[in-house]
Amino acid sequence: MRPASERRGIACAGNWIVDIVHTIEAWPAKSDLVRILDEVEGTGGGAANVMLSLAAFRTGLPLWAIGLVGMDRHAATVRLAVKAAGADGTRLAETDRAPTAHTHVMNLPGDSRTFFYHPGTNDLLDEGDIAVEAVAAEGARVFYLGYLNLLGRLDEVAAGSSGAARVLQRARAAGMVTVADLVSTDREGFRAAVQAALPHLDVLFLNEGEAARATGLTIAGAGDLEGIAAAAAQLRAGGAGAVVVHTPSLGLWLSGEGAVVVRPDPVPADQMVSPVGAGDAFAAGCLYGLHEGWGPEACLRLGHRAAAASLKGATATEAIPALEDLLRG
Repeated sequence: MRPASERRGIACAGNWIVDIVHTIEAWPAKSDLVRILDEVEGTGGGAANVMLSLAAFRTGLPLWAIGLVGMDRHAATVRLAVKAAGADGTRLAETDRAPTAHTHVMNLPGDSRTFFYHPGTNDLLDEGDIAVEAVAAEGARVFYLGYLNLLGRLDEVAAGSSGAARVLQRARAAGMVTVADLVSTDREGFRAAVQAALPHLDVLFLNEGEAARATGLTIAGAGDLEGIAAAAAQLRAGGAGAVVVHTPSLGLWLSGEGAVVVRPDPVPADQMVSPVGAGDAFAAGCLYGLHEGWGPEACLRLGHRAAAASLKGATATEAIPALEDLLRG
């Protein structure tokens, strides 16, 4: 096993989704018609968004794509994005048992976005499809898995464990730093899937809504620092090394060394195009800092800047600039 000092790069495993983002003029009443003002297609999902955000930083950091796609035009979109990012796509498996996962995203400018998701191959992704030991042998330092609770069979919990938990356990045993992110969904078993993964996580990313679902605690909103801190503390007590909660109002990094809070600069409403990938861009910024050995405050600041840049594009990653530009921001 290579020592951490000799490792370099981030393996991004989990969801690979094609997002078809529709910008609409208004949200319709039932049975009504509204116009689609614009339509953009891009690659989405936890693994995809984080990997493409990291690639957009243009640092030359080695990246690996790990997951499962179909044998269709959406799969071709995913593979083209991986190739354009300069990432290693040889661990991106394919199957003819289901179509590549895809989502129709309804984006209402200045308001929010709503997702209509077809899980496809993501629901078939299994432990054997995730080449943990192979990417570790190739020198990856960080192993990212996302999103928990959108991984189909990997989220199924039995006897306190899950496929996702065992994948993270393998990644840690192979010498990599383990990281996971959550998805905002009201899925039955949400909390159990998170709890199963916690003992095998060095870092957990999530937003305030996900923190409330994962703990059962009440969080009053994006600015409720007390509620967010209480949820983060409960998740750390469950086994996670560090818990990072991101909201439009703040970023909290809680580890054994204490809590660090950084508040972002606001993005003017007239500059916001879509929030579809802001959380993933935030995670990518923090992950880059973590990979480079930065402290929590520096990681959070880069995360906030990457998220702010993401808000200015229609797809999750198209507006993210090079790292040197983010650091000047």
